Amino acid sequence: MLSSILHMRNFLFVILTGTSILVQAADVEVTTYGAKGDGSTVNTVAIQKSIDACAGSGGGKVIFSAGNFMTATIVMKSNVTLYLTDGCTLIGVKGASNYPYQQAGIPFYGENWAKQALIYANKAENIGIEGSGTIDGQGASFEINTIKKPDRYMNRPYLIWFVGCKKVSVKEVHLRNSAFWMQHYLGCEDLVIDGISIWNHSNKNNDMIDIDGCKNVLITNVKGDSDDDGLTLKSTSKLISENIVISNCVFSSHCNGLKFGTESTGGFRNVTVSNIVIKPSAQLTTIYGKPAGNSGISLEMVDGGIMENITISNVVIDGPQVPLFIRLGNRARKHTDNAPAPGIGIARNIHISNVTATGADITGSSVIGLENAIIENVSLSNISLSGSGGAKADAMFRKLESLADHYPEATMFGPLPAYGLFIKHVKGIRLNNISCSFTETDERPAIALENTSDFEIKGLTMNSTANTNALIYLKNTTRGFITANSVYNPAKHFIWKEGTVTDVAVSNNNHPKIKSTSNQIIKK
Repeated sequence: MLSSILHMRNFLFVILTGTSILVQAADVEVTTYGAKGDGSTVNTVAIQKSIDACAGSGGGKVIFSAGNFMTATIVMKSNVTLYLTDGCTLIGVKGASNYPYQQAGIPFYGENWAKQALIYANKAENIGIEGSGTIDGQGASFEINTIKKPDRYMNRPYLIWFVGCKKVSVKEVHLRNSAFWMQHYLGCEDLVIDGISIWNHSNKNNDMIDIDGCKNVLITNVKGDSDDDGLTLKSTSKLISENIVISNCVFSSHCNGLKFGTESTGGFRNVTVSNIVIKPSAQLTTIYGKPAGNSGISLEMVDGGIMENITISNVVIDGPQVPLFIRLGNRARKHTDNAPAPGIGIARNIHISNVTATGADITGSSVIGLENAIIENVSLSNISLSGSGGAKADAMFRKLESLADHYPEATMFGPLPAYGLFIKHVKGIRLNNISCSFTETDERPAIALENTSDFEIKGLTMNSTANTNALIYLKNTTRGFITANSVYNPAKHFIWKEGTVTDVAVSNNNHPKIKSTSNQIIKK
């Protein structure tokens, strides 16, 4: 009875006052508040009034009709979606002074110099950017007049910067020409990025997408082309980037197509990547990197943190210098000036499968930890690696420096002791059904393992030459199993052993010239 009375009272209140008890969404046309899509009027005030009015009415869409709408920084509010119709371009005005400094409220590496954005949101909920229109940051107009750090990063706004936001949706829009990273999502939750296209070749540090300390993230159907890194998972704060799904995307980058790092303060956890194509950029001139890219997939842990439970599958990598690069180092960069120096990070439970890589250079792919920081539990399966080759046989004996405190790059060690895969400081690695080939003569082994234990090598297909000392090179390894592998253009020997190699079982491999010599070649 009481509930019926209350319901009737509310109904009468609506009738008598014309006001609904339930807040209804209220879409707003930006032209209502005086915005003009003439390509010259600066509409910052009109657009912000539209956003504020939409938020004040319970939320909805701020709609941009066809036209060219100039603006400086606009700030998103909860329950508001910017909707850019077909034929609309939202254009960032020139001049850093039009982009006021923002305070993120989350201590992160970069907080002293990365403070500006064209579209900014902080602790907003249920926000979005949608529609088939375009956002253009006019990034080339923000000149860099110094190489000094951090000055060279300052006064170049992100195109999109969302901090500490929840329930974020960015769909269908075309993003162009940022002055800095195209998108930086810092400490956000429940983030969906779907069906967008990205072109970012107008300035230095032109990353495509940076997911930084976010959780519950879905990225699908993205096509992007950037000068700097492509899709990048970062951890510039104590927050971990976790619970992330990435699928059905095409990436091009002059640097790294898919990258974890370099910042890894919190780390990366529970990430799946599938159905990805990484291909050469359509932009032939470069600011950083190489036209076809530096690396396809780079997983880099150098500033502490944890990287675990990473699954990557069904990937085509066409062109980058190095297809796969997994690195645990110890640059130990603090994420803020007052933070303690991070300890060495952790990298474990990494699984990569069904990868076809072509067009690589002489370097080779690698999984490299540190003597006091072992990478654990890695599986690489159903992978085809094709590179240019070109190295001589003695390259297998190169002693690599640890470079523990260096900035991580897939080419940082130069040509590796193996043309296919070089594994060092790893415990528990499984290589299954991997094909290694080259387009020019290469005399290195296909696979080299150093300071590695608990390994399995099974079902490999490997090219070699008559000058190749051995197809598989083992140095200071223990507890391994090598079986059912095939060799074409056979090398002098199947396995070359150096240092302490113990408890390695070798059986059922196809190689016609296996011999035992004073160099401790393991016989079939």
